Parts: sequence; structure tokens; C-alpha cells
Amino acid sequence: MRRAEADDLAQARSVMLDTVYRDFGHGYLPQWHSDIIDLESYYLAPEDNALFVAERDGAVVGTAGVRGQTPSSPPHPPEVAERFEAGRTASLYRVYVRPEHRRRGLAGALVDACLDFIGTRERYTGVYLHTDARTPGAVEFWSRRGAVVFDERLVSGETFGPGAHSEPFETVHFELELRR
Repeated sequence: MRRAEADDLAQARSVMLDTVYRDFGHGYLPQWHSDIIDLESYYLAPEDNALFVAERDGAVVGTAGVRGQTPSSPPHPPEVAERFEAGRTASLYRVYVRPEHRRRGLAGALVDACLDFIGTRERYTGVYLHTDARTPGAVEFWSRRGAVVFDERLVSGETFGPGAHSEPFETVHFELELRR
């Protein structure tokens, strides 16, 4: 488990793209996944952002990213956007582990690395993430680590303003504890 470097980006991108195609079933969507293509600009270059990788036998098998990005409405529900301080929220992204390496504590270790990193940054006052409830085990995993702040499955078919997604996502929004 370590912070990603430039040499890790191709393998990290592979883990991410494989996940959005295989696990999510819709594949790469530029409006939601542009960070996957430009990992350096999103995760390595900004001082308060980071990308972590889990490595096994010299190969990247898991990823987790931190970005200084407050959820906005749209595309997220107003209740979510209003909960977090603008410009001072750390969001977790791309917490993915290759299927053959799951259930070994890698995702938890990656999240811990992200939360430890966030705790060292004065900028952040809150930690946000969202997950698709159709991903097996995702809601249970995140529920052990944080609090549900909004479950879009409970407002089925609702959209959240111009530009809101038309995909049938089952998004659950979480707030995690800020470690100081």
C-alpha cells in the first residue's frame, strides 16, 4: 500500500477501466470518468489530492483517490451538496480492487491511507463519497466506515436539476469521519 507515482498510472488506469466496464456494466462515461484518463492532473499534481495503490507481486491491484471536490447539485441531490462546506471537502474516488484480490482487506487499507492523508490537510473539514448500491457489498462496506447522508434508491426516478444523470444509478451518498 503506497502513494502512487507516475510510473503506476498505466496500471492504476487499467484497474479503474476494468472496473467501470466489468462491475458497473456501462463502461467509460466521459462526463463521470474523465479523471481516469488524466490521473496525473486529477490526483498527482494538486497538493491536496492523492492516489493510493495496492500492489501485489509488482502489479497494481487496487486504487483509491482523494480529490478536493465538494459535491454539487446537480448532479447530486441538494441535501448532499448543502451538507458539505464548499471548497473544503475531500471526496474519495476510484476505490477499486481487482476481483481476484478482494476480501483481503485491500480496500479497507486503501481507504485508511486516504483518510490518514486527508487528516494531514488543514484545507479539509469533511469527507464525502458516493457508491452505486448495485455493486455487491459496496453499501455494507461504506456503512461500516461512515454514515449514509442520502440514499437515491428511496427517491426512485427523481433527477436533481439540469444536467442530472439519466442513467439508472442507485447512488448512496456517505459522510466519513475526518481523522485529525
